[in-house]
Amino acid sequence: MTSQIITFQGNPLHLQGNNTPRVGDVAPDFTVLKNDLTPASLHDYTGKGKVLVISSVPSLDTGVCNACTKRFNESLRGAQVLTISADLPFAQARWAAKEIPNSHHVECFSDHKDLDFATKYGLHIRELRLCARAVFVIDKTGHIRYAQVVPEMTDHPDYEAIYAAVAEANQ
Repeated sequence: MTSQIITFQGNPLHLQGNNTPRVGDVAPDFTVLKNDLTPASLHDYTGKGKVLVISSVPSLDTGVCNACTKRFNESLRGAQVLTISADLPFAQARWAAKEIPNSHHVECFSDHKDLDFATKYGLHIRELRLCARAVFVIDKTGHIRYAQVVPEMTDHPDYEAIYAAVAEANQ
């Protein structure tokens, strides 16, 4: 079980759940909800010949999460992006319709129901019942090629490292 600590504006928060997967690990399967309340799993997206990026965010209604997801939509064409938060599916659908209409490579999923993803990836913020900001690049064989848990919730992930990992996984 994880005992990792991240911060929010410098204040410590505790992550709970399994140990966060590392580069080289097979990406653990999980179940989340689509915006129409139907379940989806990582298994639904692996093995389809595409590199996957899992972008875990605290809430799409915050500045950094909004900007990060929109940036992936605009500039990360070499992968299917699964953005996961503990936001309600209805809020995610409203956000996506306004901020990334007609996106075909970024999808938003809710982990609100039981935090299955956050628990399996060690990203459940105990004090807030939210997902920590993290990014995983998963290659076409289902192995993690890049993993970053962002230590400060108000910081952006390392975009250049993510783009490089996607390019490498696509070779």
